[in-house]
Amino acid sequence: MSTSPILPRIAAAEAAASEGRVCFIDIRSPAEYQREHIAGACCILPAELDGKLPAAAADAQTLVFYCLSGMRTAQAAAVLAAAADGRTAYILEGGLQAWKKAGLPTVADRSAPIGIMRQVQIGAGSLVLFGVIGGMLFTPVLYWLAAFVGAGLLTAGLTGFCGMAKLLSHMPWNKAA
Repeated sequence: MSTSPILPRIAAAEAAASEGRVCFIDIRSPAEYQREHIAGACCILPAELDGKLPAAAADAQTLVFYCLSGMRTAQAAAVLAAAADGRTAYILEGGLQAWKKAGLPTVADRSAPIGIMRQVQIGAGSLVLFGVIGGMLFTPVLYWLAAFVGAGLLTAGLTGFCGMAKLLSHMPWNKAA
């Protein structure tokens, strides 16, 4: 177990072997959680914690917060520590990826849609590739498609608003059942 200034980190094997009432809290989006998570974990975004934990964590003695790689959890450590309200709490070192690498079980639903940002990456990458290849093989006008997508990504990075993510969120596969 290594320590950070706010919350200590715990290895996947050590977290899995923890005794007592342990609650795993997935801080990823509900769509990411639905696609794959640690069995028994509850899902809540750090912005929704507001100093309160989900009801499933009410009687837990120990809290283990995780995301996919551990990066988002480390960034939200101060908020998570405040929500822990004095209880023993850890960040899962390496997140869900480390959990799986350690051979520990997860609950997976491959029919659930992939995360919206991965959908944006796939869509934007496909459009840029189509624009460049189409520009080389058919008409240079298609280079503008790649430029348009690049401008959209730049705008998303600078403003935090991603039009493609907004559009994709309205697609039928991203609607809750």
